[in-house]
Amino acid sequence: MTISGLFLNTKVSKILDSVKFCKVLTYLKMCVIFFNMLMVKQKENRCFMRLNFHSKIRYQYRGKPDFDSGIGKDISCGGLRFINERFIPTSALVMLEINVLNRILRPVGKVAWSQPLPHSNRNQTGIEFVEFNRVEQNYLKDFIDIQK
Repeated sequence: MTISGLFLNTKVSKILDSVKFCKVLTYLKMCVIFFNMLMVKQKENRCFMRLNFHSKIRYQYRGKPDFDSGIGKDISCGGLRFINERFIPTSALVMLEINVLNRILRPVGKVAWSQPLPHSNRNQTGIEFVEFNRVEQNYLKDFIDIQK
């Protein structure tokens, strides 16, 4: 090997070492940023307090005759989250029947989000209430206030 070849190998080796160092440094910076994101308390965007709510939910697409059902997970005066067998697309309007203390509430909701549950053939769906009879809405509010 010539002197110039040895010099070139040393130079290449130093460049590779600095590239590895930069990659490690970049990785460490990303880890710090991710850790900081986890530690920062996220602002709560919800307007209403949620309440755990495990009750049968019936729903139908607006304008369709057939009902499907699911099991409620939580509820608020602004919406509800439930588990169901069928995927419901985002923005779909659904007519709901929610059993609250043996009274059936019938709001109309818009699907805010829907996602499959891991390791299951079921989905989790978030509904925002868009039409709600004032008397029924007050009943739900009173129910949530009593449960706090």
